[in-house]
Amino acid sequence: MITPGLDQELQQIQNVYQLIAEFLVNYSFQLVGAMLIFLLGLWVASKVSRIVAKQFEKHNIDITLSNFVSNLIRLTIIAMVGIIALGKIGISVTPMVAAIGAASLGAGLALQGMLSNYAAGVTIIVTRPFVVGNTIEIKGESGVVSRIHLGMTILTNEEGEQISIPNKHIVGEILHNSFANKLVETQFNLSYDTNPEAAINIISELLSQNPDVQQGTAPNIGINGFNTMGIEIGVRYWVPTQSYYQHKYKINLSIYNALKAAGIEMACPVREIHVQQ
Repeated sequence: MITPGLDQELQQIQNVYQLIAEFLVNYSFQLVGAMLIFLLGLWVASKVSRIVAKQFEKHNIDITLSNFVSNLIRLTIIAMVGIIALGKIGISVTPMVAAIGAASLGAGLALQGMLSNYAAGVTIIVTRPFVVGNTIEIKGESGVVSRIHLGMTILTNEEGEQISIPNKHIVGEILHNSFANKLVETQFNLSYDTNPEAAINIISELLSQNPDVQQGTAPNIGINGFNTMGIEIGVRYWVPTQSYYQHKYKINLSIYNALKAAGIEMACPVREIHVQQ
């Protein structure tokens, strides 16, 4: 004997079964068509994305811009195909677009900081003030650009440390881009009894023969100023950023040894003490 409660549950199951059967009968072809359209759209999106990426690579366009454009095209095609597939089975996307718009407004208010980073990332990718491999300095932080994301830019320094800078702190700020190299600036003092021209010639010859110094831009050596200690000599030259300190320390030692071998006296602090009776 079937109880009334069980009978009611069986009736509900039968109704659900009939509803599913009717839906499959009425919309089976539409479902298959929508699925085929969506799968074809995925293939087309992937194909077009790869073609665009290859064209960018062929014309030596920056990899960051290439990835951004190819991914944007792929997502746009997938979104369009999704709308077509939903329309194929009779689902209107207008209410969904309105709901997504309302949700986006609320999410935008809650995620203003993140969205500003993304907006700044798009600006960096489009305007390209720097690319992967450049040496940049921003707000006291410097390093080689290893990756550019929509939300942040990743730098690496000579010690292998990763420096993550939110993109909103890059756009609109003063940015130094020295590309693959970095400027070394050194100052030291010579005695006033020393001929500065001889020291400048020695340093100039040393830097011109040093393979670690980038010769594309000629080093600058000269008198930087005068002080109570002596004649201040300034030295400026470029070295690869990835080994900045290694080259700087090695060249400083070479300069010191060369000046010492030539008998050129480097100044040191001197104090005069007068003793009154």
